[in-house]
Amino acid sequence: MIQRFADWLVYALMGLSADTHLGAALNFFFYDTIKIIILLFIISALMGIVNAYLPVERLRHFLVTRRLYGLQYLLAALFGAITPFCSCSSIPLFIGFVKGGIPLGVTLAFLITSPLVNEVAVAMFLGTFGVKVTMIYLLSGILLGVIGGWVLQHFRLERYLSPWVQQIQAQSEQETEVWESEKVSFAKRLPTIIKDAWGIVKGVLLYVVIGIGIGAAIHGYVPEGFFEQHLSGNNWYSVPLAVILAVPMYANAAGIVPVIQVFVAKGVSLGTALAFMMAVVGLSIPEATMLKKVMTWRLIGIFFATITFFIIVLGWIFNWVLR
Repeated sequence: MIQRFADWLVYALMGLSADTHLGAALNFFFYDTIKIIILLFIISALMGIVNAYLPVERLRHFLVTRRLYGLQYLLAALFGAITPFCSCSSIPLFIGFVKGGIPLGVTLAFLITSPLVNEVAVAMFLGTFGVKVTMIYLLSGILLGVIGGWVLQHFRLERYLSPWVQQIQAQSEQETEVWESEKVSFAKRLPTIIKDAWGIVKGVLLYVVIGIGIGAAIHGYVPEGFFEQHLSGNNWYSVPLAVILAVPMYANAAGIVPVIQVFVAKGVSLGTALAFMMAVVGLSIPEATMLKKVMTWRLIGIFFATITFFIIVLGWIFNWVLR
């Protein structure tokens, strides 16, 4: 329905053609903006209900004090794998986790894996590259989330969350304490939950629009054949170059699989193509722009640098295993 509305708005009302750079860019912009704002509101409201009724403080205490031997990162990564979100759509759920006080490394494990692995992308991978490549990509995406979350947790990065997030964390804890002590009913809690959810939407709206605008411009105006031209060959630097070129891009895993198929057909090594895909869906300037409301630039830099390093290493391993 959202896609039909975006098509009507751009192609019928504005009179632009789907074959033009401007038409493709605007269609992408309106579709993703509307979709992510709706998702942001719904997920924020749902997380508000969860935070209000589940013993989040006990869950947080359990995750922090118990020796789970990394199981919490695996569970977060698996949850990310079964949620059909792109990187920007995952951010609302990430905000809900942080708001509830879940350890940052665990939430980052989810944020890393969620855009990389989903059922649509896995089905497309099976049809395009077969079982072996699909399993390697699936397990690598989950492993990247587990290791990335574990490493980032040990950096103790909570102090680099933005003041806005710290403020809504404190506000959420105060509201929950009051509700629990006064036995406030769900009907009376709901208006506050909706108000808080809308407050989160308003807080990140500008960053969402800017981020998607950047992604839409790149989506509509990158010359055809540009990436195949620069990434073909088996040079050691092709993987780091692929990751660097991918960062300005923005797409979900399902949308980028056909592009990867073209890359491989044009002579790009499979490992290089998979590293490009991981960087497109897991690291992007639009995602960084949206995360700016949640994280300081230092935390964004550490997060991106860590995941970039792991993606490059995985790309080299892919090229070695799949040659």
